[in-house]
Amino acid sequence: MAKAKNKVESVKLEFGSVRQKTPGGTYYFRYQLNGIRKEIPLHTPNKEDAIRQAKDLIPVTKAQSIDMVAAHVKQAKGLEKIERKLPLDEAWHIYSTHPDRAVPHTVSEQLAYKTTFEEFLSFISTLPCGIVSIHEVDPNTVESFASWMKTKALAVDTHNRKIKRLRKIFDVLKEYYPHGNPFKSKHLLRNAREEQDYVIRRQAFSRQEELQILAELKNPARKLMNKEEIRIVYHIGMFTGQRLKDCVLMQWQNIDMERRRIYVKQFKTGKEVSIPISPELYEALETAKTWQINQYVCPKSAARYNKLNEAGKNVGNNLVNIDVLRVIRWIGLEPSVSVPGRKKKMTQYGFHSLRHSFASFCAEAGVPKAVLLSILGTDSDIADKYYTHVGDAAQEQAIRAISFSGVEKTDNERIAAAIEFLDKEKPTPENWNRLKEILSE
Repeated sequence: MAKAKNKVESVKLEFGSVRQKTPGGTYYFRYQLNGIRKEIPLHTPNKEDAIRQAKDLIPVTKAQSIDMVAAHVKQAKGLEKIERKLPLDEAWHIYSTHPDRAVPHTVSEQLAYKTTFEEFLSFISTLPCGIVSIHEVDPNTVESFASWMKTKALAVDTHNRKIKRLRKIFDVLKEYYPHGNPFKSKHLLRNAREEQDYVIRRQAFSRQEELQILAELKNPARKLMNKEEIRIVYHIGMFTGQRLKDCVLMQWQNIDMERRRIYVKQFKTGKEVSIPISPELYEALETAKTWQINQYVCPKSAARYNKLNEAGKNVGNNLVNIDVLRVIRWIGLEPSVSVPGRKKKMTQYGFHSLRHSFASFCAEAGVPKAVLLSILGTDSDIADKYYTHVGDAAQEQAIRAISFSGVEKTDNERIAAAIEFLDKEKPTPENWNRLKEILSE
């Protein structure tokens, strides 16, 4: 019996044949026309269904004119929409083997597609209508599912990601239901404005807070796994503005100590950036060289970050992130806070805050925006936040400019203010400087 299950099925027809490429896989209709071999995917692992589809296609493949082919294809498609039914419990297998399925870059997101679909099926099983096939899913069912999700205290982005995953799945399975994709409606998506009253924005660290972080990482009383490596990771983040993954997985081959420059190909965007090494970072990297055992600057943290579970999903990134957040709590900051209407807390401080700090410091120092983008990556939206808010001093200057206090005084008003000041104050060097300011206002 075991051998039978692993056998590749092949059935010869009056014209062409139906066959699998892998045991238990999708069937294909293979035929030869005018000396050229062709193959059409049938998108089903069911032999009987595959044979029926192939027989429907035989007149099309044997047609001699474009008009005849078009007529047969139109008829075949119409029949398919009416006759083909896909049970819900077989839908995921068809989707997951379909050539048009979504292929996310991470295992985590790949698993999220399946989890979201299973969540939808679980919801359907609670309905009294008894839906058992894909073609029975209608807009009303989908609207009910979206309303049910709104009761689960999900973030707006989380809700919308689930809807978009299901939209993609039903796009791929479109041949199994006669009407349009029930997940296409924009009304299923939530509006970001729903959270505008309590959105917690990512905060930047002040220079003092960054110094506190580095001081705590040198404090022998603080205990942390791979503590010295985490200190180096923080240095890289502070003085390059790169993301956590780019810092933890930094390799020696991308560091030119002689020319004092770091080269980063960002994991998230694929952007390549080149960054000068600051004196503080250079000193930290010199320390890291004393433990160099492989290509990674922080080998133990890199190995921890790359840890996978049995399903191939990365779980190490969360472990390292927990270590990083612990350091932030050491200086009295709370990384995340609870907000009404959401099950999960919202992050306000994290390693990504270093990226915000980097942008903030550059903006306040007058560094051109194009220069900052050449370091953070040209698609960074962080720059816009800080280059439209270039610091408290500049804002205060703007407010003074448009307020009545910013209106220039007359000579008589300045003299009167100076006399009033002299009547109250003793003649000291500090007061003379203040007197000069009054006379120049």
